[in-house]
Amino acid sequence: MAGTANFVEAQAANRRSTMLLLALLTAIAAGFGYLIGWALQNETTDTFQVVSPLGLGLAAIMATASVGWSLISLAFGARMVLSMADATPVTKEQAPQFFNVAEEMSIAAGVPMPRLFVMDTDALNAFATGTSTHNAAIVATRGLLATLNRDELQGVIGHEMGHIANLDTRYMTIVGVTVGLIALVADMILRTLQWGSFNRDSDKKGNSGGGILIVVLIVVAIFAPLAAKAVQLAVSRQREYLADATSVQFTRNPQGLISALTKLDAAAKPFPGVSNATQHLFIVNPVQKITALTSALMATHPETADRIARLRNLGG
Repeated sequence: MAGTANFVEAQAANRRSTMLLLALLTAIAAGFGYLIGWALQNETTDTFQVVSPLGLGLAAIMATASVGWSLISLAFGARMVLSMADATPVTKEQAPQFFNVAEEMSIAAGVPMPRLFVMDTDALNAFATGTSTHNAAIVATRGLLATLNRDELQGVIGHEMGHIANLDTRYMTIVGVTVGLIALVADMILRTLQWGSFNRDSDKKGNSGGGILIVVLIVVAIFAPLAAKAVQLAVSRQREYLADATSVQFTRNPQGLISALTKLDAAAKPFPGVSNATQHLFIVNPVQKITALTSALMATHPETADRIARLRNLGG
């Protein structure tokens, strides 16, 4: 568990990874914008242009929008996630064990006590959010608080505190909204093509390449958000492994998290407050059952059996 011991290094690595992946996704957004402009310009003019002024303009707009969207997520991301989850704050009097365990884990992590919230559902799940260790929050379902014993709850809260200590919550918020922007623009382009807004009278202008440009645009509109999402999910899976190991470091008891993951995986189900935009935040995916057959490109989490096997090795 030495790899999880130095949170300063983990946070620094996450900051670097955040900037690198944000730059990559911004480049995807800019390239996507350029292709849109390039296709539009060559579709509506008689002269084929390799370098498109319209494409360059749209690339700049998309890159600016990507960065601006990320800044908005830094400022308001945690509040947006809590609102989407319909999570309500809980007091120490209302959930004394929740508070007690969270206080223990915050001391072990060396981070400020996060705000605690509850989702009013009998489902068993939890997640953490926040763009820094100072505005972080941990959300648990009422079903989780009512079902897990103290050791199991400690394992789950330790996992979420690991996400906070390692700045995973900031990383996934920024990357998530950037991926969402790319997907939104791709959807707009596909709808525009469906409605026939593009000029398909290219043959009248002698521009025989117009049809090819539209095909290329459709292909990119489909695969650009998928590629961006795949990058996000691959990174998300690695962070689940790290948070599991960090939880064991905090609790010194891998069996608590092993038992909790077993119960959560068996009881996993969709519930109000969960969506495709937030499913990757939860300790166990409540929307998609992750198995060995789940596509590695589309799974938000590692297979629970694999996570448990790794935890047993840590305990051994």
